[in-house]
Amino acid sequence: MNFEELPLSYAQQRLWFLDQLEPNSPFYNISLALHLAGNLQVDVLEKSLQEIIQRHESLRTNFATIEGNPVQIIKPESNWQLTLVNGKDSPKYREEQEIKKWLEIHSHQPFDLANDSLIRATLLKLSDTEHFLLICLHHIVSDGWSMGVFIEELTTLYNAYTKGLEPLLQELPIQYADFAIWQREYLQGEIRQNQLNYWQKQLAAAPALLHLPTDYPRPLQQSFQGDRIKCILSPELSQGLNKLSREKGVTLFMTLLTAFGILLYRYTGQTDILVGTPIANRTRSELAGLIGFFVNTLVLRTDLAGNPSFSELLKQVRETATDAYDHQDLPFEMLVEALQPERNMSYTPLFQVMFGLDNEIVDSINLEGIKATRQPLEFKTSKFDLSLSIQVKEAGLTAIWEYNTELFNQSTIERLSGHFVNLLTGIIANTEQAISQLPLLTESETNQLLIEWNNTQVDYPEYKCIHQLFEEQVKRTPDAVAVVCSQQQLTYNELNCRANQLAHYLRKLGVKADTLVGISLERSLEMIVGLLGILKAGGAYVPLDPDYPSERLRFAIADTQLSFLLTQEGLINKLPEHQAMLILLDRFTEEINQNSQDNLTGVVTANNLANLIYTSGSTGKPKGVMVEHRGLFNLATAQIKTFNLQSNSRLLQFASLNFDASIWEIIMAIGAGATL
Repeated sequence: MNFEELPLSYAQQRLWFLDQLEPNSPFYNISLALHLAGNLQVDVLEKSLQEIIQRHESLRTNFATIEGNPVQIIKPESNWQLTLVNGKDSPKYREEQEIKKWLEIHSHQPFDLANDSLIRATLLKLSDTEHFLLICLHHIVSDGWSMGVFIEELTTLYNAYTKGLEPLLQELPIQYADFAIWQREYLQGEIRQNQLNYWQKQLAAAPALLHLPTDYPRPLQQSFQGDRIKCILSPELSQGLNKLSREKGVTLFMTLLTAFGILLYRYTGQTDILVGTPIANRTRSELAGLIGFFVNTLVLRTDLAGNPSFSELLKQVRETATDAYDHQDLPFEMLVEALQPERNMSYTPLFQVMFGLDNEIVDSINLEGIKATRQPLEFKTSKFDLSLSIQVKEAGLTAIWEYNTELFNQSTIERLSGHFVNLLTGIIANTEQAISQLPLLTESETNQLLIEWNNTQVDYPEYKCIHQLFEEQVKRTPDAVAVVCSQQQLTYNELNCRANQLAHYLRKLGVKADTLVGISLERSLEMIVGLLGILKAGGAYVPLDPDYPSERLRFAIADTQLSFLLTQEGLINKLPEHQAMLILLDRFTEEINQNSQDNLTGVVTANNLANLIYTSGSTGKPKGVMVEHRGLFNLATAQIKTFNLQSNSRLLQFASLNFDASIWEIIMAIGAGATL
């Protein structure tokens, strides 16, 4: 190949490297879709596009590898042609969804950087007066600014050729390859070091990750699956933001970036916020009319500590942004290489959130005899966790939120967008308000938070014991299975009868309201019988798990000064020395069974104790917590409703009796008529 071989710019080199890692990926396609209504002159359109390609060397460039290094190869002439698709007689192109699908498929076709033309244009003909034009370029030869240049030149060329006139386009003073060579020569020695020194100081000890609350766990390897939502700001809000910016002597970008930083702070609680932002990087006038990959990325750091007002924070952001603009020549790729941040495959280095402002976005193009309208394209990718792009249009501002769908649900981003609008409204209302006090919530969210979620009033019998809740269930479903352990089970009636016999027996021994009764039983049907028997007798059970350390059991028995202890003969040796009366369920079975199977009445009220359970003692000595019947009854009623428990529900009882979760499990089941 006898074409000239030239070095890549730093940004191009990064994209080339990414393409080597994942060849032929459509991830860096830049696409423009136009709906053309009117008498289109296809030959003039093709000629106009060919002239643009001939004007800009970047559009005649490929990227080859020579001795392991990438080089630009610029073709002196191009044999490029417009691709024509005749959909005039195809019924499928009558459907809007089919056209959207066609645009999406063709906009995602990958480029081969070494061999393909890196600009592709396809014209879909629906009729003599209706076409769709899809133009795709690879990011390595284009950027957002370049698309504006492209549209402007296409308009000028097409309109002139249509009228038989010579187009009035100024000759380009330089080409993109000149910039690439200059950039490598310029960023040397002292200039390069001064730029690096600023950024190294500015980003010193910066946090590696912005911890936005996500809907899903962050994947171990970053995914770029994404989606977008759009939010149109009202004309009043758009005008208010512009007015505020003029009054504060800042750009609209600075105002919106400050607001975005506050939003991120309010969502994460982090006061050190890093946000990436694209910058055109066309600081010289001769670069303004070129098509090429010039855009650079700046990392803007905001310190929100101390709860400043919006006005105070805006001053800081203005200073930070201005300094960053003065040091924008350093390519982001070179910055990452110099800083060498700790790499993590699950997120991008330095920042994970992007913010940008796109000025003068036009939805229509003035082609002679044609009504040309931009068509939205579906992009199901996201380069970062979250990106906010504000588009400036005649009618006002539009916010485009791009988000990673492996981290966020659409509803979450819609809520985030709503909060941003409320925040902006609050800022305009009072710029001196502390950032922590600026409004976020919508009216409906405020109502939900303060009214709906606090509407917790429930009608339930206020004065009832938890064993009475069980007894009512016995009346409703006496033959339903109440408890199962291994191959044994008891119906509600059988469980009630056995618990009543034990309760009457305990009453004869002297157990009455608020008497503390220890219970040390293995997981079994007897454990549930024993617990209910103590409650029915009026006592409050003190759980003593036989598998707990002896010291813990000794402390609890001594601290409560137990008079009664319910256990089994085989567990006596596991218990420490004590003065309590032992009630051995397996030895005293005959005596217990001689008692009445009827419910006890008038023994205890909802204000009496149901249990005394000790804390873990992690902060010192364990502390005994006394719980009344009414509290447990309230809990049981709420949980039965929350978990929608029915008589056919089955609950697993797995917690130790010494853990308060155990009583939740038990009373939920027996209160709902379920099986434990």
